Amino acid sequence: MKTQSRTLEKLVEQQLGKWNFQFKERKKEKVKPRPIISISRETGAGGSKICKRLAELLDMDLIGSEIIQQVAESAQMSAKVIESLDEKDVSARDNWLESLFETRHLWPDVYLFHLTKVIGTIGKHGNAIVVGRGAHYILPPEDTFRVKIIAPLDIRIKNISREHNLSTTEAEKYVIKTDSGREAFVKKYFHADWTDVSHYDLVLNTRVFSVDAAAETIKLAFLSWPRAAKE
Repeated sequence: MKTQSRTLEKLVEQQLGKWNFQFKERKKEKVKPRPIISISRETGAGGSKICKRLAELLDMDLIGSEIIQQVAESAQMSAKVIESLDEKDVSARDNWLESLFETRHLWPDVYLFHLTKVIGTIGKHGNAIVVGRGAHYILPPEDTFRVKIIAPLDIRIKNISREHNLSTTEAEKYVIKTDSGREAFVKKYFHADWTDVSHYDLVLNTRVFSVDAAAETIKLAFLSWPRAAKE
């Protein structure tokens, strides 16, 4: 547990250092940060591999749901991330989050407070692919290219069975349980339907796509998105 915590701290410190450098460069060149790509994915649809490849293709930071979850649950780590913005960006982030809580009637418990602040901060820094944790419900849609990666259930079960060395029955239980957990998380914290495709700009079915082809497809769609095309 201590080793995991130290690893997390190291990752966060590295990201903070990167953000600090990028901020100085943007300020020098007077340019806006690149927008965010948020990725929601069905279990077994290949989302993790696709996100990793996409980050390489676009030279963007990849920030996974596990890291976001752990940072949001750590007061010390949350504080470091939340305080990494300048005053102007802090104000813009907090104004957006305040309106989000009001319009969606969200209950501001401690976890959701930290989660939204952490993801909101990542959004202000930009140039990142954010995986899961309801990022597409938190970040402004005009600055976030929202993607969902799906696949037929039988294919997802086969993928999980192969990747985790599970029987078909075990893999099916794992897929259903994991997706049910994600759906419940979204419903509890954002009062939203995880399966509603209107929350996404692109829904990609990986039934006939390789990892590389899926990543290339998302890349092309993102670069043709008006907000990204301006960069």
